[in-house]
Amino acid sequence: MTRNRPFLSILFWLVSSLVTLFPIYWMFIVSAKSRVELFGAPNFIIKTFFSENYIKTLTDPTFQKYMFNSIVVATTNAALVTTLALFATYALARYKLTGKENIFFWTITNRMAPPAAFLLPLFLLYTQVFVVGDWKLFDTRTGLILLYCVFNLPFAIWTLRGVIEAIPSELDEAAYVDGAKTWQVIWYIILPLAKPGLAVTGILTWVFAWNEYLFAATLTSVHARTITTGLAEFVTVTGTNWGQMAATAMLTLIPAIVFLALVQKHIVAGLTFGAVKG
Repeated sequence: MTRNRPFLSILFWLVSSLVTLFPIYWMFIVSAKSRVELFGAPNFIIKTFFSENYIKTLTDPTFQKYMFNSIVVATTNAALVTTLALFATYALARYKLTGKENIFFWTITNRMAPPAAFLLPLFLLYTQVFVVGDWKLFDTRTGLILLYCVFNLPFAIWTLRGVIEAIPSELDEAAYVDGAKTWQVIWYIILPLAKPGLAVTGILTWVFAWNEYLFAATLTSVHARTITTGLAEFVTVTGTNWGQMAATAMLTLIPAIVFLALVQKHIVAGLTFGAVKG
């Protein structure tokens, strides 16, 4: 029984990996076929690569704009959320705030709420309240960035709390004795030690903002539409262009993969940072 455990473990993870990766592989297969081939017999092997699906998407100014919007919104949101979460978590971890546990729990409940419950109020706010002359917060990248902060910031605070609490407060006290200001303590002590946790928080919030569909589809129309909402444009009354839709979906994976590769070395360290206290 003991000898079989490594084999069973490997088999389990192999099957799990195949089940997880097969939809992506099948999406790639679809993206490499023409419309005629797609309606033929299913084939799991690519015989001829139909590059026109990718060329049409890459040369389409509309989808170039959608991709640019997604990159700007996701990157700005991740940077803003991570920065705000660092300051908020430092305050919750270091200062004796009245009811700080209640504050922390309240931030988490904001993340627990179903996003669909906010659709109508947010739509009215963006179209009727946040209006200055002819300018509205509706259909703007700024509107999406601020909105994603509302939902991603509680998660970021929850993620970073263990990281900040794992850093000994004696380091702060020693810096204060030497005459350091609060911003200097955060910049020179907390920030370098919390880099793994900040990297994980940044990548997760970036992915959440990049993949979000519901709010982007409801609160944008033309100028601020993201690439995830652009996929719906391939579904028309005359049919669905499955090949180009799959090609566009494959292209949306590239920035996420690149971003993950850049911070990969910090992910495991960040997820385990502060898990065990001495």
